[in-house]
Amino acid sequence: MQQFFGRKRRRSPKSPGSDHVPGRWSARGPLRRLRSRLSVRSLAGQVFLLQLAVVVLVVLAALVALVVQARRDSMADARNRTLTAAQTFANSPGLQAALESPDPTASLQPGAEAVRRAAGVDAIIVYRQDGITLTHSDPKQIGKHVIGPYAEAAAGKTFTRTFQGALGLSVISAVPVKDTGGSVVAIVSSVVTVGNVQDRVNQQLPVLFGVAAGSLALAAGGSALVSRRLQRQTHGLGPAEMTRMYEHHDAVLHAVREGVLIVGGDGRLLLANDEARRLLDLPDDAERRPVAALGLNAELTELLTSGRPATDEVHLAGDRLLAVNKRFTAAQGPASRVVTLRDTTELQALSGRAETARRRLQLLYDAGVRIGTTLDVTRTAEELAEVAVPRFADVVTVELLDPVLHGEEPSGASTEMRRTAVVGLEGDHLLYPAGSLIRFVPAHPTAAGAAEGRAVRVEDLSASEGWQAQDPDRARRVLEHGIHSLIVVPLRARGVVLGTAHYWRADDSEPFEEEDVSFAEELGARAAVCIDNARRYTREHTMAVALQRSLLPSRVPEQTALDVAYRYLPARAGVGGDWFDVIPLSGARVALVVGDVVGHGLHAAATMGRLRTAVHNFSVLDVPPEELLGRVDELVAQIDNDEDADDGGQGITGATCLYAVYDPASGQLAVATAGHPGPAVVHPDGTVHFPQLPVSPPLGLGAGLPVESAELTVPEGSRLVLYTDGLVEDRDRDLDVGLAALRDALSGPDRSPETTCAAVVDALMPDRPRDDIALLVARTHRLDPTRIAEWQVPRDPAAVSPVRAACVRRIREWGLGHIDFAAELVLSELVTNAVHYGTEPITVRIVRDRTLICEVSDGSSTSPRLRRAKVTDEGGRGLFLVARFAERWGTRYTPTGKVIWAELSLHGGAGPSVEGLAELLLAEEEPLSGEGSGEDGTAR
Repeated sequence: MQQFFGRKRRRSPKSPGSDHVPGRWSARGPLRRLRSRLSVRSLAGQVFLLQLAVVVLVVLAALVALVVQARRDSMADARNRTLTAAQTFANSPGLQAALESPDPTASLQPGAEAVRRAAGVDAIIVYRQDGITLTHSDPKQIGKHVIGPYAEAAAGKTFTRTFQGALGLSVISAVPVKDTGGSVVAIVSSVVTVGNVQDRVNQQLPVLFGVAAGSLALAAGGSALVSRRLQRQTHGLGPAEMTRMYEHHDAVLHAVREGVLIVGGDGRLLLANDEARRLLDLPDDAERRPVAALGLNAELTELLTSGRPATDEVHLAGDRLLAVNKRFTAAQGPASRVVTLRDTTELQALSGRAETARRRLQLLYDAGVRIGTTLDVTRTAEELAEVAVPRFADVVTVELLDPVLHGEEPSGASTEMRRTAVVGLEGDHLLYPAGSLIRFVPAHPTAAGAAEGRAVRVEDLSASEGWQAQDPDRARRVLEHGIHSLIVVPLRARGVVLGTAHYWRADDSEPFEEEDVSFAEELGARAAVCIDNARRYTREHTMAVALQRSLLPSRVPEQTALDVAYRYLPARAGVGGDWFDVIPLSGARVALVVGDVVGHGLHAAATMGRLRTAVHNFSVLDVPPEELLGRVDELVAQIDNDEDADDGGQGITGATCLYAVYDPASGQLAVATAGHPGPAVVHPDGTVHFPQLPVSPPLGLGAGLPVESAELTVPEGSRLVLYTDGLVEDRDRDLDVGLAALRDALSGPDRSPETTCAAVVDALMPDRPRDDIALLVARTHRLDPTRIAEWQVPRDPAAVSPVRAACVRRIREWGLGHIDFAAELVLSELVTNAVHYGTEPITVRIVRDRTLICEVSDGSSTSPRLRRAKVTDEGGRGLFLVARFAERWGTRYTPTGKVIWAELSLHGGAGPSVEGLAELLLAEEEPLSGEGSGEDGTAR
């Protein structure tokens, strides 16, 4: 084993003649230890000597190269300095004058010496064109003829070269001096001796040798450190010893019948013996690969790569059960893990049962998380089936009683159920498909389980006569498909059976065992609670939706002023309090209403119905929009006070409403809003305008303050878009962003109201709306001026007849001669009443629309009303005749007075015939009076 894990250091005994004295330190001790460690017989010593030889050669080569380079650099520096000094002196000011002076040497010699010292050269020589020296560092040379290769300089060229001169071997640079005419009059040369250059190089040699020696010492030290580390890694072994040790190591790894793994600190597999490869089914190239990429299960991979030791931990690897031990290598070695594997397949059966129990606990946990995520009965049944397939069964079907699917309470146990979910069969309807109504025969396991309230296990379906009796042909095909085992579990909640769940196993799956029954019952019990909760929610939601649908308008009333389309989109969380209305008013006018009650549920829906009814009732009074909202605000405040006085009462604070009245005769739109977003007006050219409206608080919060309104003139063909805030605002979108998106959806070419509704919903409808949405789009129309006639009537009884005749003529021109008598009678009574009891101005207007509209306006604010006339009264029966001949009649107030209107059917038959008119009046024992009370309270 020492050969496998490393050889111990051997301590040689001291020889008797040794000079080693215990307790005394000697400098030879470390050197002796180093020599022993770096012995040439060890691999570390051989590597050290090789590294040292390579370093010496590299250092010597570098030293030679540095010396040669230093000499080359010094010569180049000498050339540069001589040329620079010569050029500087040759171009110095006053040189020409000095050369032309009687004694040039006296003038030039001091300057030449100064330049020589400053430039660091050995001499600055000036000589004439004929070669006579004028200046020199050696005064003895002045006046002598210069000897040297100065022909190029005499010819006007500058040169630098090495030359043997009076000062010895030197580097000389010569520069010609020219006069103003360009002729060479003198030559300036600068000299540096080669001996001086060599001296500078020699001064650098000690530094170079010192650096070389230091580098050699540093490299030798580094090699020693590397060899020392190699010594530790190889434990001082030589090549032969290492070869022998590897052979032993290989034999041990491949001979033992226990798996051995070595995993590095980075999670890579460093070594695996043959037994480990067999136990783990490792590929041939497993070594040096990450353990996580070897295809092992997650638990075993986590153990092999984690930083914790293990002792006889049991892990599953394929079909083998392994006992795993893991230890870490010694501290001085690399950070790695040594793992041993032992095959303990005999414990697999016990481990399998434990794993099954663990998986079932995990499945129950997943069922608690995944079942009941929605409050939908069908989806909850599907979630139960999806959880159980394939971890518990191959196929799962769920059958529920029909009342449960509709949110109703089951009346009792029944064997007639509707299949709600099927999971595990793709496109093959061997079993009854989803949606089928199944009547289970009494012998069927489902009937027995539902009646007794317990689970029924059928281990072998081929031997179950009761199951096959349900549908023998289908049962045969099911068995041929491979389905062989079944568990039927009744879904019970609060002691009531809601349905059943069928768990089927097929093909190679093991038949259901007795212990599977308790698990199936636990899974069914959890699902039954969720299904019952969804059933209750379905019942409440259905009731709320039915209530709300009954409170919303089922259709748009017929009228000609507007083409109307609408959308109502309930929230996913439940019904809310949004509503809309289209209310025809007198004079072909139409009221558009959109409102919103904050909140959801039955209370919001009921509140919406109360407010809608109130708006309908107040609209009958034909009051302006601001007055109508003011009355509704007072009503809401009163309701809040009444309900606050009752314990637990819920008020309706937070309701908003927009009320708009469109007049097709003038194109005027009167709008008032109580805390509600204003409308959008889409002009015929496609531009979108959001008119600024006076701000009023929501209903119930006005505190008696008056509501303001605004009037707009809307071009014909415009689209009025009314909506609730759920369309443009939610938690994830600000109001400004929503309005911008609405503007983009409405902009563009002209579209019908129906198409506009579809475009707005597609652009702004969120995937899961948190609030319900009401959208109302109306395209405006103007009444044809040829279908409107109007006359001003003076307050003179004699004017009644001409106006009446003019009205009859216009009615006949419109092709309505069959109702001219009724219209003449109604207009005569209304005009006469206005002349006698009203004030000027008096105006008569008739409009041909879906009905014939007769209107008489005057400046009085008093309104006539029906009452019973006495037998002795001579008059008072005018409005009685109007009510009998007209389909509708009434009074509306204007800022300058009132308008009395009546609508006559275009098809006639609205009132009695002419022949029966006298009989009708004579038959009335107590006729009704048609006039109201005057301003002084007397009867008209």
